[in-house]
Amino acid sequence: MNQTPNYVLNAAANAIIEESVRELARKFAGIFDEGDIRPVVIESYASFEDAKVRTFVPVFTTRYAGDRLNAMAKIQGKMRSTLPSVLFVCVHNAGRSQMAAGFVRHMADGKVEVYSGGSDPGKEVNMAAIEAMREVGVDISNEFPKPFATEIVQAADVVITMGCGDTCPIFPGKRYEDWVLNDPAGLGVEAVRPIRDEIRRRVVELLNDLGVETK
Repeated sequence: MNQTPNYVLNAAANAIIEESVRELARKFAGIFDEGDIRPVVIESYASFEDAKVRTFVPVFTTRYAGDRLNAMAKIQGKMRSTLPSVLFVCVHNAGRSQMAAGFVRHMADGKVEVYSGGSDPGKEVNMAAIEAMREVGVDISNEFPKPFATEIVQAADVVITMGCGDTCPIFPGKRYEDWVLNDPAGLGVEAVRPIRDEIRRRVVELLNDLGVETK
């Protein structure tokens, strides 16, 4: 496991990190110890240094670190899952990849592990994307932009890229697709709706290909 990153932390940051470490140590008891978990949490916390809504940084940190640890456990053979896993990657992880992940969570109802990330994460999820998804009964308002982690790419069965070029690492034995979609950044809800609908169509096709019954 990585050494603790060389990252200067203040008292408030340390409190967030230590609480996250304790929570994840309970979740991954018998798989990773606190010494393994702490560097992942610190790196995850650093990913949200520029997050616009600071109130949610503790939650973001724990969720993102938990996703990374789950992926690491799978790669190392410490955890097994019969569920297919999908990663959506776009530039800012603020619109397209968030909508796609939201549709998978909603339609697959827990039968797919879904992740998302960005090559250059933004500071918040696109408000027009949030509203467009709310119109079709999918809530992505509690999601957050984050980088894609190499271990999550490695652990995923399917990697869907959306306009982020060749920034995503390639691992053998995985299914890679590039979905050409307009970027909703700077667009209003009316312009985002067609993008949303095309993403939903592609997600339905993907889930059908994976043999996942949708609701």
